[in-house]
Amino acid sequence: MTMKEELLRKIADKSIVAGVVGLGYVGLPLAVEKAKAGFKTIGFDVQEAKVKMVNEGHNYIGDVVDSELKDLVAKGMLSATSEFSFIKDVDFIAICVPTPLDTHQQPDISYVRDSAIAISKYLTKGTMVVLESTTYPGTTEELIKPILESGSGLKCGEDFYLGFSPERVDPGNLIYKTKNTPKVVGAIGEDARQVIATMYRAVLQSDIHEVSSPAVAEMEKILENTYRNINIGLVNELAQLCHKMGISIWEVIDAAKTKPYGFQAFYPGPGLGGHCIPLDPYYLSWKAREYGFHTSMIEASMMINDKMPEYTIERASDILNRHKKSLNGAKVLQLGVAYKQDIDDYRESPALVVRELLNAEGCEVDYFDPYVRQYRYKGHEYSSIDSISPEIVKKYDLVIVTAGHTKNVDYQMVADNAKAVFDTKNVMKAIKNRENIEVL
Repeated sequence: MTMKEELLRKIADKSIVAGVVGLGYVGLPLAVEKAKAGFKTIGFDVQEAKVKMVNEGHNYIGDVVDSELKDLVAKGMLSATSEFSFIKDVDFIAICVPTPLDTHQQPDISYVRDSAIAISKYLTKGTMVVLESTTYPGTTEELIKPILESGSGLKCGEDFYLGFSPERVDPGNLIYKTKNTPKVVGAIGEDARQVIATMYRAVLQSDIHEVSSPAVAEMEKILENTYRNINIGLVNELAQLCHKMGISIWEVIDAAKTKPYGFQAFYPGPGLGGHCIPLDPYYLSWKAREYGFHTSMIEASMMINDKMPEYTIERASDILNRHKKSLNGAKVLQLGVAYKQDIDDYRESPALVVRELLNAEGCEVDYFDPYVRQYRYKGHEYSSIDSISPEIVKKYDLVIVTAGHTKNVDYQMVADNAKAVFDTKNVMKAIKNRENIEVL
């Protein structure tokens, strides 16, 4: 029996042992889905705290159902370890580790590289390895493949299969989760692509779209997020122009999206946040320079979006000036520090940059976020105030809405009691009396 036939048989009879390297926002939901589909699953993570929580059935990811995790662990279908020697026991490995930017805004692929090195030491014949971490086109073939071959002594395509299938995770999305979001699969060789795609079809309840190579799948993921980056950059620039012209960009967008074709609504804000959109265009721009190509449109949108926290501070200063207050010494309350509404994820949140800039101007800043009670940023720890009330809101010179949570915040109460409100998310649009409210 060939390696392909053997793996297809093991997928069909659910005897595949699955591994997931990295138990974060991408990895843990994927591990849970594999275990739910009937595949014994081992999660690998260098953080002992995560390993301990998983093995105790304690969930720490919003998109995972607590009871499902606890049940899978109790049944022995899901376990976690920091010991990579157990890689030898798995037949399918998904790499789901972070791919951040370094201090020079260049790709930091150290987590991917270190994971590949750790896997290579224990890789056995007949294993499927899939990178899910967002990265630049060429990573799978130029970085991962040589590391796995060198460290294991095995040959890609003959002894193991290697592919790329980009994660598609939207924290807080009530409709699309890991299980039902369509998946793209690219691999080195047709056999590898077919077998890896078959494995995903056995786990997920979604379409699996096969492409000709890992590089196509890697570029596809970059396109998804760069598309959003560029369009958000467009509306952020138009928001600044509309403010100068005395036009509401929010009303303009609402009018434009009545067109049933050829337009998709994107909205302005104090900057970009999350694990993909603020980062991925930098990966592509960095890789493009290798070919002597400058991604001018992409870089222009990145510049606009990166400047939005500063623009937010300028607008905040104007509002305070109208109340005969300066930024220096002003008491400011931030509402929301998560990068999007109704979640506890603050990765790359522009609200953190806004706080940093306010502090630099001499403001006294507090924040309230019912989802993010504490966060760390550039070596500092910050804590949310316990609650907001009319008495508390009245103490501040300015309230800035930097995350548009739709629950657990009484915006009418805020509007009724705040001296001034700067709503960067238009979350207070339904409030009638708007004398003290200014929108981005």
